Amino acid sequence: MKLIRFGLPGQEKPGVATADGMLDVSAFGEDFGERFFETNGVARLAEWLAANAAACPKVPAAARLGAPFQRPSKIVCIGLNYSDHAAETGAPIPKEPIVFFKSTSALAGPDDNLVIPKNSQKTDWEVELAIVIGKKATYVNEAEALQYVAGYCLHNDYSERAWQMERGGQWVKGKSADTFAPLGPWLATPDEIADVHQLRLWLKVNGKTMQDGNTKNLIFNVPFLVAYLSQFMTLLPGDVISTGTPAGVGLGMNPQVYLQPGDVVELGIDGLGSATQHVVAFQ
Repeated sequence: MKLIRFGLPGQEKPGVATADGMLDVSAFGEDFGERFFETNGVARLAEWLAANAAACPKVPAAARLGAPFQRPSKIVCIGLNYSDHAAETGAPIPKEPIVFFKSTSALAGPDDNLVIPKNSQKTDWEVELAIVIGKKATYVNEAEALQYVAGYCLHNDYSERAWQMERGGQWVKGKSADTFAPLGPWLATPDEIADVHQLRLWLKVNGKTMQDGNTKNLIFNVPFLVAYLSQFMTLLPGDVISTGTPAGVGLGMNPQVYLQPGDVVELGIDGLGSATQHVVAFQ
């Protein structure tokens, strides 16, 4: 199943994406948030759809898509999780995952504008595979970790590099501006993805390919990350783990390249759709 949410910011309704278009499933009576996931909502929705799909209104193709689930309790990010990205930034290969948080207020829809923050000079892009947690996870074994995954989605982990690296060494400051976490277009449940470790991910700026990688090159893979993080914090249903980005970010170029108002960023992952973000100045 592919979960979507559509409508104006703050007024999104739940839906599903199908081969025949998008369906409004508001009549199901639940939005896609923590309670939905923790009460086996995906299975309940699938059962409800089997009986009610024909009566569901179609979502207009031009409708705005929001993030495919409600604001989570946390967005946990993994840094330098592709060896080629570590190399381009001059960093050693991590011996353990580098973990940082991204503010949940950065959440945005997949095609919403990217707003360059006030006083920003080094706003950068990072296409990433995001894991969405399906049930409460504490001290999870790696062998069982995938049982705790509700699905996967596309994420652009936007970063203000000066704030991330030159303002005290706290990465979260460079990761958390409004619109810096566009997610979607949909959340794909695990049965939609044949092998989460064989997915091409790519990103273009103004039509030029900047990133072209594959999740087979993750240093720390999906079950390891879920299990690892659960040793340090409880992961709640709907929480996001963003798994890192391959080479090709602006920081790693010589000379470095950063986003400017008027730029257009396109990105995608096999099975998880694509997104387009227009870059605008803070007003």
